[in-house]
Amino acid sequence: MIAAKNSDYADSAVGNVTGSNSVNVFLGLGLPWVMASTYMEGKGKLFLTPPGNLAYSVIVFIACSLVAFLILGIRRYTVHGELGGPKTSAYASSAAFVTLWMIYITLSIVKATSGWP
Repeated sequence: MIAAKNSDYADSAVGNVTGSNSVNVFLGLGLPWVMASTYMEGKGKLFLTPPGNLAYSVIVFIACSLVAFLILGIRRYTVHGELGGPKTSAYASSAAFVTLWMIYITLSIVKATSGWP
């Protein structure tokens, strides 16, 4: 929040959020897997992880991310910053990002509960 408030366009906040999310994903997914596989190996058993819906989820996430990066790129050339700037474009960008997040969550839930597509 401090990084966002101290900059006219909050560019440093984007790096802060990206770094924080990367650590959360790598530790949140990797650490439990390492712990479980180490535990199972210690018991002399094989630790198998079925692929499930990971490929679908990754594809949807990448598509939403590309749209988000496109929005940030357009803002850089029109507003001269990724975030902040005029209130109208800031609110429109915020609404677009929340919509992308909702699309990702909705498609992931539909896939997990119904087996579609």
